Amino acid sequence: MKTMQGYTEKIRKYAADETHIGLLDKPDGTGEVGLRDQDKGNRLAVRFTLKLDNELIKKIRYQVFGCGFTIAACAAIAELSEGHSLQESIQCTPDLINRKLGGLPEERNYCAELAAQAFQAAVNSARNGAKPVAAEIQPEAEEDLNPRVNRRDPFYRALLDTDIPPGIFYEDRQMFAGLLTLAKQEGGIMTNRLGLKSTDVDKILAIYFPGFDRRKVTSSEPQPKQTPPPGINPDVLSILLSHVPCDQAGRKAHLAELLAKAIACRAALPGHLWVSMGLLKRPQLTAAIRRHLPTLALANNKGMRWKRYLFKQACDMNGGVMCKSPNCADCSDYHLCFAPENA
Repeated sequence: MKTMQGYTEKIRKYAADETHIGLLDKPDGTGEVGLRDQDKGNRLAVRFTLKLDNELIKKIRYQVFGCGFTIAACAAIAELSEGHSLQESIQCTPDLINRKLGGLPEERNYCAELAAQAFQAAVNSARNGAKPVAAEIQPEAEEDLNPRVNRRDPFYRALLDTDIPPGIFYEDRQMFAGLLTLAKQEGGIMTNRLGLKSTDVDKILAIYFPGFDRRKVTSSEPQPKQTPPPGINPDVLSILLSHVPCDQAGRKAHLAELLAKAIACRAALPGHLWVSMGLLKRPQLTAAIRRHLPTLALANNKGMRWKRYLFKQACDMNGGVMCKSPNCADCSDYHLCFAPENA
């Protein structure tokens, strides 16, 4: 039975399995994906290390900086390969991993592909005298490294051309205009692309874009062949909602709650979170979080990239291990997690 946006009981079991998490000292093979300079911040990070007994994989360990589906895929690989020969490991394909897990959601098949790429790179490393191997992966499309919203987009302009209500930050109008514009561009049901309800979108329009024609938002209909949005990570959503401020009566700040839900939804997409949020520059995301989720901004006091910070917190909640070093400053993957705000 499917639960929690695609997490079956079997997938959850593998994602929570810590048997093979970690690093091996002086491994005979090391393979990784998403850890090269050109991939930093843009791809999920997966690393496998192997210990051999002749041609037999005696021990296998992995590290993951990604979602539960990727962690589950790595755990499945470890179970499939430990105790088997390097030659047999060739059969550890994304399709085999998918079957082992009982079927990943279609939009999460890439998690099995990334895990398989890293593992095969570790096998190649073992065959090449333990020299670390980075898997050959396609670089992110250039649009993933730049804003996806064009200031001249007619829908975007129509939103921002509405009258600015008193007491409303222009930065918030710009942020929500970008979110709505991206959701419209992606097609399908807009609320599904934002993790919100129709009444939530109505409230955003009423507060930030009064007078905007609501029919322009609802004109996009779902297409049969359209890829559904990725499932929201429930732990990431829970973390974000825990930082929504309340008034003295205990009522949550509704717009902050909507932002938290939208961030959780857009964090499930590949690439930079600020890009997926429809923002024009990276610092705008931090500024928005400071305005609406101030305790979250304070909690991330080292300035970790927001998607990495949220998924690391989710991993820590479940006892997972995503970091190479207990001290960020000493970690060779520092630049995976941190970047100047103007980068």
